[in-house]
Amino acid sequence: MSTQMSYPDHVRALLRIGLPLIGGHIAQFAITLTDTIMLGWYSVEALASVVLGGTFFFVIFILGSGFAIAVMPLVAEADAEDDEVGVRRITRMGLWLSVIFGVVALPLFVLSGPILLGLGQVPDVAELAQVYLRIAGLGLIPALLVMVLKSYLAALERTRVVFWVTVAAVPANMAVNYALIFGNWGMPELGVLGAAIASITVQTVSLIGVVGYAVMALPQHELFQRVWRPDWEYFARVFRLGVPIGLTNLAEVGLFAASSLMMGWLGTVQLAAHGIALQLASLAFMLHLGLSNAATVRAGNAMGRKDADHMARGAWVAIVMSVVFASLAVVIFLSFPEFLLGIFIDPSDPQRDVILAAGVSLLLVAALFQFMDGAQIIALGLLRGVQDTRGPMIIAAFSYWIIGVPCGYLLGFTFGMGGVGVWLGLVLGLTAAGILLMWRFWGPKLRGLRASFAAQKAARA
Repeated sequence: MSTQMSYPDHVRALLRIGLPLIGGHIAQFAITLTDTIMLGWYSVEALASVVLGGTFFFVIFILGSGFAIAVMPLVAEADAEDDEVGVRRITRMGLWLSVIFGVVALPLFVLSGPILLGLGQVPDVAELAQVYLRIAGLGLIPALLVMVLKSYLAALERTRVVFWVTVAAVPANMAVNYALIFGNWGMPELGVLGAAIASITVQTVSLIGVVGYAVMALPQHELFQRVWRPDWEYFARVFRLGVPIGLTNLAEVGLFAASSLMMGWLGTVQLAAHGIALQLASLAFMLHLGLSNAATVRAGNAMGRKDADHMARGAWVAIVMSVVFASLAVVIFLSFPEFLLGIFIDPSDPQRDVILAAGVSLLLVAALFQFMDGAQIIALGLLRGVQDTRGPMIIAAFSYWIIGVPCGYLLGFTFGMGGVGVWLGLVLGLTAAGILLMWRFWGPKLRGLRASFAAQKAARA
C-alpha cells in the first residue's frame, strides 16, 4: 500500500536523514582538509607527498568500503520488515568482511614506495608518501569498521550520532597534527609522519565512539555478542552486494587517482595545485554524498514496503536537491577561486603565485562537473537502495576508464593542455556516468520493480 507522501514530506524526510550525514561527511572531510592545509603550510613537498599518499590510501579504503556500504540498503530493508535478527546478522558480517579485507591489504602500504615509483612518481615525493603510508595504513581496519557501523546507524535513521562522532574526531586530528607536524607543545617535529599518526588517532577515537553508542543505545541487536561466530548465509549476501559496490567506487576513485598520477608527471607544483583544487571539489561532493546516502536508506525502506511510487517521488526530490547544491558550488567556485585556493598555501611560500595560477584554472574546470558529479552519485545511491550493484559497476568502469582516463591523457599530454586537459577528462567521465546511471534507475530498474511489486500484490490478493 502506497504511503502517498507529498513532495514537501519527502523533502523533510530526506533532510532529516541527509543533513546529519552531510554534516558527518563534511566533518570527515575536515580531517583531510586539516592535513592538507597544515602540510601546505609546512612545505610544498610535504603537501604533494600526502596528496599522493592520501590518494593511495583512499583507493584501497574505498575498495574495501564496498562491504560497509552494502550494509546500508540491506539493514534498511530488514528494518522496514521489522527483522531485528537480520539487522544483526548483516552488520556482523559487514564487520567480518571489512577486517578480512584490511588484513589482506596491509602489505600494499608497506610496499607503497616501490609501487609509486613504478607508477612514474618523483622519487623524493614517493619516498615521503611511503613514510606516511606505512603508518597511516595501520588505520585501515578501524576506518573500515567505523564505516560499517556508520552505515548500520544511518540505515536505522540514527544519523545524528554519525554526525557527532565524526565531529568529535576533528579537534583530535587538529591537535595531534599541530603537535606532531610542526613540533609544538614540546613534541617532536615529524612532518608527514605526524599527519599519519594523527589519522590513526582519529580513526581510533571514531571507532570507540560508534561502538559505544551501538552497545548502549541499541542493545537489542547484540552486535558484539559472539561476534566471532560465522554466519555464512549473510556473509555471502553482504559479499555479493559489496564487491560490485567496492569495484564501482574503485572505478570512480581510480579516475581521480589516475588524474593525480598524471598531475604528478607534470611536476610537484602541478600536483600540489591539483591536490588543493580537488579538496575544494571534494568538499562540494560531500553534500551530494550525504544526500545519496539518505536516498539509499529511503529507497531501501521503499523496497522493503514494495512501494515503487513512494520510491520514485523520493528519487525526484533527491535529484532536485542535488541540483540546488551543485548550483551553489558553481557560484562559489567561479566567484572566489583565488581566495579559496590561498587558504591552503603559506603566504611566504616562493611558489605560491605559480600554484595559485595553476589551481584557479583547475577550479574553473571543477565547476563544470558539479552537476554530473551530483547526478552520478545520487543515481548510485538510488540503485544501491534497490540492491542493484552489478550494472552500475559496469557503467562506472566504462565511463571512468574507457572515457574519462583516456580522454584526460589525450587532452593533457597528446594535445598539450596540461592539468586543465587532465581535468576535462574528469568532466567527460563523470558526464557519461551521470547520464547512464540515471537512465538505468529511471528506465529498466524502476519499470522492473513496478512490475514485480504489482505481481506480488496480485498474488497476495
